[in-house]
Amino acid sequence: MRVLVAPDCFGGTLTALEAAEAIAAGWRRSAPSDELLLRPLADGGPGFVEVLHGALGGDLHEARVTGPLGQAVTAQWLAHDSTAYIESAQACGLHLTGRRDPETSTTYGVGELIAAARAAGMHTAVVGLGGSGTTDGGAGMLHALGGHVTDDTGSPIGPGGTALKRAAEVVLPEVGINLVAASDVENPLLGRHGAARTFGPQKGADDAAVERLEAGLERWAEVLENAGQDVRDRSGAGAAGGLGAGLLALGAAFTSGSALVRTLTRLDEALDQARLAITGEGSFDWQSLRGKLITAVAAGAAERGVPCLVLAGQVSVGRREAGAVGVEQSYAVAEHAGSVAAAMADPAGTLAALAADVAGQWSQANAR
Repeated sequence: MRVLVAPDCFGGTLTALEAAEAIAAGWRRSAPSDELLLRPLADGGPGFVEVLHGALGGDLHEARVTGPLGQAVTAQWLAHDSTAYIESAQACGLHLTGRRDPETSTTYGVGELIAAARAAGMHTAVVGLGGSGTTDGGAGMLHALGGHVTDDTGSPIGPGGTALKRAAEVVLPEVGINLVAASDVENPLLGRHGAARTFGPQKGADDAAVERLEAGLERWAEVLENAGQDVRDRSGAGAAGGLGAGLLALGAAFTSGSALVRTLTRLDEALDQARLAITGEGSFDWQSLRGKLITAVAAGAAERGVPCLVLAGQVSVGRREAGAVGVEQSYAVAEHAGSVAAAMADPAGTLAALAADVAGQWSQANAR
């Protein structure tokens, strides 16, 4: 039996590739004769470059860039057929913030990665958005590309989202490369569903910090509008702490990260060959049902009459809701391991153990 294994990353514990390999290792224990098709996935967030390198080949380039708190970090970007694929989380990811300071963290390093791709002669830079520890509206990125954000005295403002409250003028840079923003987050820049109020708490902002960040982004929207770029209500402007807004202000096209990865990894061809599909992520929750990778795999499987299973760190989606998006059954690693702590202590091992148990049920059932 051919089994498609197509997970996203598992939070900060396993990359998509590591998750796929763990599921495959466990599955082979119980069903060694099954043929496994591994297609690790990403929606623009962590793992974006690794997944596309595995699918496309191409050349990985390494660069030392400015991290979210001003520290030097090492990031990779992928060159393939004159297109650069950049993972913003490698330069400004939440995992790089340590103390989690969304008020002062910067996207400067993302701009440095775009500049590196431009210097290498790339025609297009596709910037994957997700997993950021920043809420600076992309101002740091613009600065790295040669733009300027100044206060009412003409002095540069500092890094971070709170500093945007002092912004009076922005001079947008000449980018010199076509830009594409890849994300499955459609949140606007401002308001209840905006960058600060929706994602700020996840990055360590308390209520007061959220309001300061919201005020900064409100001012940033006004300054960009004065520069001829009204991104206030654009879908996806709130992605990656408003990095989406900065990219849109530079003329970037916006696309679904999961749809892009689905195409480039030839996920549909793999689904055509499979009799069972397995996907997963760290937490299978209500956000998973809003066009994320799990729904892309499940929908594709349902179109072909192929059962789709979810193996996740934790599961909070009911069976009816899961079934509505094409998921036949979902399984939680934490429940199987006995606790969240046990699952986190050995992410790959406990995921493999769950996969072995599930294979014992599903491989035999589908082989009949």
